[in-house]
Amino acid sequence: AHIVMKQAKIKKIKKTHAPTLWIGLFMMGLLVALAVLAPVICPYDPLEQNLAEFLQAPGAKHLFGTDQLGRDLFTRTLYAARTDLWIMVMAEIAPFIIGIFLGMAAGYFGGAIDWLVGMASDTFIAFPFYLLVIVIAFASGAGSHGIFITYLLVGWLIYCKVARGQSVALKNSEWIAAAKILGYSDIRILFCELLPNIIPQAIVLLMTDMVGLLVIIVTLGYLGIGISPPTPDWGTMISEGQTFMTNAWWLSVLPGMFVVYTGVALSFIGDGLADRFR
Repeated sequence: AHIVMKQAKIKKIKKTHAPTLWIGLFMMGLLVALAVLAPVICPYDPLEQNLAEFLQAPGAKHLFGTDQLGRDLFTRTLYAARTDLWIMVMAEIAPFIIGIFLGMAAGYFGGAIDWLVGMASDTFIAFPFYLLVIVIAFASGAGSHGIFITYLLVGWLIYCKVARGQSVALKNSEWIAAAKILGYSDIRILFCELLPNIIPQAIVLLMTDMVGLLVIIVTLGYLGIGISPPTPDWGTMISEGQTFMTNAWWLSVLPGMFVVYTGVALSFIGDGLADRFR
């Protein structure tokens, strides 16, 4: 009994001293709130140019300073958060759903379905991601649609592999065999028995993958094949500010700090969820 109580106390201490989930949720909630309330918080238009106030340092009038066209950088940074976070979330939805269901079907049924899904995975994984997105961007034009199309083609792979591995490991378990004896259909077993056991790990993976997708979005904007100017975008802002790094460091550094902040928040959420699910 003493050992059991001691183990329970250790678990309680671990939960108390590992608040990463709540820290991440607070950080992400604060960022989302700033992005959503940007039209209310910011007194400036993100596209409005004022050459009389170009390259002003951060101060009381312009919290983050102004850029080379006199636009308020704080306003543009928050509007860029609206753009990049929206793309990050929306681009993940379809690959997440497709990957999980293809992986479950391949792992549970095996045979021809597993072979077809494996062939599709090997085919798409053979193409370098950035080469693929550059080709699609040139074919469809710069903008968010190129990112959506490219990530729809390759983003499902990582979820598919995880779901397939989990399905293979679980399909021969006793409770799946019991469900079959009770007359459950394969569809019911997939959705009611396997899916609840796969979703937790998939959600943790989703947080990690969102960080990678955000880096991709920012990188494409930096290279000039992502979001088209003058729409605010963190990658484009970092790229444009490089020219003025010696005398206007805030143009690149402050948007870059928001990228790092978002990545840290998502990482905290992923780590916290992983601890709770374990």
